[in-house]
Amino acid sequence: MIKKVTKTFSERALDFYSRIQTPNLTRFSVKIINPFQNENSREYVKRFYKKFYSDSRKRIFVFGINPGRFGSGITGVPFTDPVALEKYCGIGNDLQKRKEMSSEFVYKCISAFGGSEKFFGQFYLTALSPVGFTKRGTNYNYYDDPDFLKCTRPFLVASIKDQIGFGADMNAVIIFGSGKNSKVFEDINKEHGFFHNIYVLEHPRYVMQYKRKDIVKYISKYMDTFERALRLK
Repeated sequence: MIKKVTKTFSERALDFYSRIQTPNLTRFSVKIINPFQNENSREYVKRFYKKFYSDSRKRIFVFGINPGRFGSGITGVPFTDPVALEKYCGIGNDLQKRKEMSSEFVYKCISAFGGSEKFFGQFYLTALSPVGFTKRGTNYNYYDDPDFLKCTRPFLVASIKDQIGFGADMNAVIIFGSGKNSKVFEDINKEHGFFHNIYVLEHPRYVMQYKRKDIVKYISKYMDTFERALRLK
C-alpha cells in the first residue's frame, strides 16, 4: 500500500507564491508589486515559511489589503518589513532597514501575543490581493477605483480559494481594514461561503497614522479578537 504524502502548510504556500498570475491591468496605468519575482525576496519568503509553517496545522487567516512598497512589497512576507523580518523572525537580510508603519504595529501585537513562533503557529497573515500596486509612484489599493476592483475581483477570489488550501480554519477569519477592505471581503464571503465567522479590526496603518496615542488600547483590542477567534477552533 502506497502511503499518501501530505504537503505541509509551508510547501503549499510556497507553491502558491511561486506561480501567481496577475490579471492584465495595463489599461489602468498601474505597476504591480510582485516581490516573489525577486530572487532575494523569494529566498526570504522560503526561509520564513519553512521556519514557521513546516507542519500541517490549520491556522486562522488574517487578511489585509495588498502589499505596500516598503513592507511586504520588499520582503514578500505579509505585514513584515526588513526590520521585523530580522528582529522578530530571526531572518537576516541585506535589505534597507526601513520601518513600515503597518509592520511596526503588527509586530507589537505579535510580541504582546507571545512572539512570532507562538503567533504564526496559530495564525496566517496574508492579503486579499497577494500582490501590490502603485500608481504615479504611490501605493494603490485594489479597491481605489470601481473599475479596477471589478477587474481584480476574480483574481482576489481565486487567491483566497488557493490559500484556503494551505490549511485554513474555516470557523473564523480576521480582516484588517474596517472600511472598504472588509466590505469587499464580506461580499466575496457571502457569495462563496468560505468562512463562518468574520472579525473586523481597524487597519494597522490607520492605527499608527491616526490613533497612535491610543496604541495600547488597539493592541488590547487585537489581542481580544485573536483570542475570540481562537476559541472557535
